[in-house]
Amino acid sequence: MGDQDKTIDSGELEPSAGVNHTASTYQETQEETVMNIKVVDGNEPTEGSNLLTSSEKRLQEPPTESNRFQRLRQTFACPPRGSLDRVITNVTIVFLLWAVVWSITGSECLPGGNLFGIIILFYCAIIGGKLLGLIKLPTLPPLPPLLGMLLAGFLLRNIPVISDNVQIRHKWSSSLRSIALSVILVRAGLGLDSKALKKLKGVCVRLSMGPCLVEACTSALLAHFLMGLPWQWAFILGFVLGAVSPAVVVPSMLLLQGGGYGVEKGVPTLLMAAGSFDDILAITGFNTCLGMAFSTGSTVFNVLRGVLEVVTGVATGSLLGFFIQYFPSSDQDKLVWKRAFLVLGLSVLAVFSSVYFGFPGSGGLCTLVMAFLAGLGWSSKKAEVEKIISVAWDIFQPLLFGLIGAEVSIASLRAETVGLSVATLGIAVLIRILTTFLMVCFAGFNIKEKIFISFAWLPKATVQAAIGSVALDRARSRGEKQLEEYGMDVLTVAFLAILITAPIGSLLIGLLGPRLLQKAEHRNKDEEAQGETSVQV
Repeated sequence: MGDQDKTIDSGELEPSAGVNHTASTYQETQEETVMNIKVVDGNEPTEGSNLLTSSEKRLQEPPTESNRFQRLRQTFACPPRGSLDRVITNVTIVFLLWAVVWSITGSECLPGGNLFGIIILFYCAIIGGKLLGLIKLPTLPPLPPLLGMLLAGFLLRNIPVISDNVQIRHKWSSSLRSIALSVILVRAGLGLDSKALKKLKGVCVRLSMGPCLVEACTSALLAHFLMGLPWQWAFILGFVLGAVSPAVVVPSMLLLQGGGYGVEKGVPTLLMAAGSFDDILAITGFNTCLGMAFSTGSTVFNVLRGVLEVVTGVATGSLLGFFIQYFPSSDQDKLVWKRAFLVLGLSVLAVFSSVYFGFPGSGGLCTLVMAFLAGLGWSSKKAEVEKIISVAWDIFQPLLFGLIGAEVSIASLRAETVGLSVATLGIAVLIRILTTFLMVCFAGFNIKEKIFISFAWLPKATVQAAIGSVALDRARSRGEKQLEEYGMDVLTVAFLAILITAPIGSLLIGLLGPRLLQKAEHRNKDEEAQGETSVQV
């Protein structure tokens, strides 16, 4: 009986197992059909389809030699495609641009003409920036392209055969640099973050004001006693050197922020926010000293004139800033483009008209205040306006750094001037590093973070290129040789500051950042926790 019961039980179980097996096979066939349908539709490739397609690809893949042969055939095909087609198209566009300008201006666009020099300088600066960007070192951020643009202009000026054919008039060069300065001021004004200033408060104010003022005063003392500059010109040089470069600091900080370095204590945010205030302070001090240097009268009158320029710039910028907050209104079409055009146009007008009316220091301050107030009123739309302004900066950046490099001639440089300039720059930078370290004390940073912030506040480029030649342009308009020599000394120091501190600062930020800043680990822990919970489920 026991054996019969076992056989009955086994007999009762066999049909259920068979039913389950047929149901499972039916379900698998349904899944396979659905999977195949999805693959045919091109929506979700599943594991089975991936295996099939990978096996087909392996069968269809030819050997590497045939792949290379096919690439060569595609490159040199007729009509061409790929990179060769791209090169031919770009060369055609450049030639067409030159041909159109030549058909309008004639000899101005031929070798030796003014427009010919501007076009050649513009494209050589772009190529120089691209070539420098190809230099990539492992575990280091890329070198700033502006250094290649600066060297391109310097080479065009100092290679004998090329310098005879590539010539740009001083008036055109000065006007283009002034427009680039207007674009920089607009970007600085729009980039001011009032929320970040309220959040960081004291440390941001100390970091933006302390190192700039101390370096400016140190550079002024050194320039007066070592280089023999008058006090007004010495402080002009000091405020030229006092600014830090956002074009170098901001991209490096974004790379570190993306890697999670220093995020917990807000080190990248602090440096990016304080950089804008640092530049504004340096430009304001420079414009004030510039107005005092070129004014006639007693010292008291010059000081009062500088204060009057500051008040005029702030008042005019406030009026224009409130005006473009409401005009155009938010219900108009193409609102972002109209706002970008107004803020750029008014900034260029402010810079040029301030020089025309004899108040050169008020134009830059007017632009900064106007852009800052306009950005406060635009709130959410400010980012879209900044994108358009960044396109304008992409156009004028090669011109600015190329023209600054083209202003420096090896034949006019004296070894004594270069040596004193390097000594002034080196001592001033050392004092700036020490001052920066003191300014971030008692702010909650450890010793490694303080060292990193001190060296990250080193690079100089954008502001030096924008205002380094303004004093020389003003001296040329006066026609006084002594003032031109002072202006050339200021420009030489600005050129050397860019050439030395921009690559060194960028490399130091890339080297010291991962080693001195703490990496945020909470994201990795969250991801691991999510992975563990998913595995448990």
